[in-house]
Amino acid sequence: MVKEYRSIARIQKTHGRNGEVVAVPTHGLPLLLQEGLEVAIVPPALRGSRYHVVQRATDGDAGQLVQFGGCHTLAGASELVGKTVLARVSDLPADLVLHDADALCGRIVRDKRLGVLGVIDGLMRGPANDVWIVSGAYGEVLVPVVDSMIRCVPTQGDIEVEIPRGLVPDDAKEES
Repeated sequence: MVKEYRSIARIQKTHGRNGEVVAVPTHGLPLLLQEGLEVAIVPPALRGSRYHVVQRATDGDAGQLVQFGGCHTLAGASELVGKTVLARVSDLPADLVLHDADALCGRIVRDKRLGVLGVIDGLMRGPANDVWIVSGAYGEVLVPVVDSMIRCVPTQGDIEVEIPRGLVPDDAKEES
């Protein structure tokens, strides 16, 4: 059975003398490292395992402060700097597609009432929820990524939303 992996972070630097590192998300993803998550670090070292379990992960402004199992020294942490952290897709949150800028940018967003709003140009991360930046006939529309507005995000095709009145600058362009 083939296990599908996904790049979720890059190890940016060491922190302290006890093997901790600072990991930053890749590809516009949110912070995904969490205690107990088994990850692969690539490229692997010539000796030892490429697989590690996250012992501790603390979210910060510039990434996550992470302690991997088996890495308890500054020398061990130094060997990880610049490497990529992979996680099994099956171990990642089911709603990751809603927060994956690479998978979302360029996708068409269609509102139930207004029709095509435009194309997702970017994603803003917020403390409460993410926001999609959609550009199109209505100008720039900011669509909060909340359950009440997101109807369907298929793997291909248009993303369906149901935004409230007033969110679009000019509701006069509504489709019948």
